[in-house]
Amino acid sequence: MNVRRPHISGIALAAVTAVGIGALSACSSDSSAAGNTDKFDVVASFYPMAFLAEQIGGDHVKVTSLTEPGQEPHDLEISAKQTAQLDESDAALYLKGLQPSVDEAIAQAGLDTKIDAATLTKLEDHGDVEHEHEGEAHSEEESHGLDPHVWLDPVKYAEIAKGVGAAFEKADPDHAADYKKNTEALVKKLDGLNTEFADGLKNTRSKVFFTNHAAFGYLAERYGLTQEAISGVDPESEPSPARIRELRDEAKADGVTTVFYETLVSNKTAKTLADDAGLKTDVLDPLEGITDKSKGDDYFQVMEANLAALETALGAK
Repeated sequence: MNVRRPHISGIALAAVTAVGIGALSACSSDSSAAGNTDKFDVVASFYPMAFLAEQIGGDHVKVTSLTEPGQEPHDLEISAKQTAQLDESDAALYLKGLQPSVDEAIAQAGLDTKIDAATLTKLEDHGDVEHEHEGEAHSEEESHGLDPHVWLDPVKYAEIAKGVGAAFEKADPDHAADYKKNTEALVKKLDGLNTEFADGLKNTRSKVFFTNHAAFGYLAERYGLTQEAISGVDPESEPSPARIRELRDEAKADGVTTVFYETLVSNKTAKTLADDAGLKTDVLDPLEGITDKSKGDDYFQVMEANLAALETALGAK
């Protein structure tokens, strides 16, 4: 079967030069704890960035996430208090384009070290969330931008990890050996995760999966799958009746069994489509935050749960 590239509506991501760092701790979601500690204080924009800083920095860093557990990161608005705390911290680690409020606050902050993960790997334009079938034409205009959801591809996430690790080594040479060791260990685990996904999804009955929003373009491309999103890159956007009808018809054509939803946003639309098309529902977690509803306590556990869900839905052999 020909793999159709998933389409994602536009989030423009400008590359920003990653600047060197200073020395880094364990992650805190309590933004009041940011700044003025005896460790290198790193403010991370949301969970995937905080996880990297924690894993690479180890005991040498103090990591604070701007996005609280359970908060939808796309909707984050930076408070005046958080803006002040950015100025008091030593470094910011973020993914430019995902959270406009964060981008603006970091651009204006007086930090010496601003690390944009988008500069540490290659971002791709996955276009609009919809694609054309043979003989079909869509009237909707396609919007294009660079897809920010790179952390859901273990290969690209490992590339970012290497860049963050190098920055930590350069800025805090006293702990460079530890940063190097921690980065190598993290990259090795991500390489292993990539192998698990590649092996688990190599031979499946179907290659198409439905998601609540267009977060899995890189994952789909990496493993030869096709993501079909009910809505676009904004998980709260409502699909048109025409889009629902199109997905219902496609489910029959491509042997889709499951509509995936996520833990941080309402599953109402996913369940409506599933009921209409006679499909199952399950969770495919975009890992934008860890909560008590997550199927795991960290990035690796949740990604393992995602793999198991995809294997079941796609009919892995």
